Amino acid sequence: MSGSNDNSDPQQAPALEAAAVEGYVADALSAVAAATSTAELKQVRIDHAGDRSPLALANRQIGGLPPAARKEAGARVGRARGQVSQAIAARQRELAEEELAQALVTERIDMTLPADVLPRGALHPITKMIDDMCDVFVAMGWEVAEGPELEAEWYNFDALNLGVDHPARGEQDTLWVEPANGGKLLRTQTSPVQVRAMLERGLPLYIVSPGKVFRADEYDATHLPVFHQLEGLVVDKGISMADLRGVLDHFAKALFGDVTTRMRPHYFPFTEPSAEVDFQCFVCHGESVGNPDRPCRTCRSEGWIEWAGCGVVNPRVLRACGIDPEVYSGFAFGMGIDRTVMFRTGAPDLRDFVEGDVRFSLSANGGAR
Repeated sequence: MSGSNDNSDPQQAPALEAAAVEGYVADALSAVAAATSTAELKQVRIDHAGDRSPLALANRQIGGLPPAARKEAGARVGRARGQVSQAIAARQRELAEEELAQALVTERIDMTLPADVLPRGALHPITKMIDDMCDVFVAMGWEVAEGPELEAEWYNFDALNLGVDHPARGEQDTLWVEPANGGKLLRTQTSPVQVRAMLERGLPLYIVSPGKVFRADEYDATHLPVFHQLEGLVVDKGISMADLRGVLDHFAKALFGDVTTRMRPHYFPFTEPSAEVDFQCFVCHGESVGNPDRPCRTCRSEGWIEWAGCGVVNPRVLRACGIDPEVYSGFAFGMGIDRTVMFRTGAPDLRDFVEGDVRFSLSANGGAR
């Protein structure tokens, strides 16, 4: 059986001798001074202050010394480890400051230099046109109204004076939603929004209602089964056809510049009297009419472009919405937004509007927005 360790010889732990400890410190300080980055200093900390460093291994041998020698050896190793730790911390601060200063120089952005902002896309031409059209009316104090695309038959037909035998109710125009007797359909016009506004909002009423409409149309260059309309409605005291003409003249000039409009008698069940609105071709200004030497593709050399339907609100429509036609009168109008975009941009095919080609949106808007 081994005896007590009290008589152990300090020479049996050479790692704890003063010369050895001083050598460990010197090696550590030299490595700290040689570190040129915080990454290198991290490795120095592992090599000279970590659990497997010479000073850490020497510290473990203190327990094997006689009690009289432990105090001196422990103080010697403790001072050495503290000296190395302080040197590493000081060097860490120096390197961090140097690296920050270098990053501020290398990553500096000169805000005075011009920069090219590359276009990433554009609003869809129809969205842009809806915004432009609504802006004209909002500037006049009107409100923008919206409504559901899945609509009840009463709002879409009955309240607008379209009788049960009206051809527009047929499947050739209307997309009905099952069940067949449910009275639900995809709205064929944005006029139901006007009916809802007359029922829900107070008078006087000045609104425009843009949105999608759905009809069983062919999918070709000039027709889409899903397209867009903008309709306007005014209900107030003393409203006449002259007010309607003034609003549409202002609207046409805001969209197309200095153009002339005209009204032709027409029939709509929800307005009486009714008219269709044309504006003079903004490309040829009528000079292509009867002039084969100057044909105009935009108006097909007719000099006028059909644009909208309009008229004074039929008293039956007012009564259906609980408005006394003896006190109030109004006017309404509507036009296709997709065709208006075609007029403004010269786009030849309506199918380009729905096929998702970003290049079309960019070209139709004259560049990115």
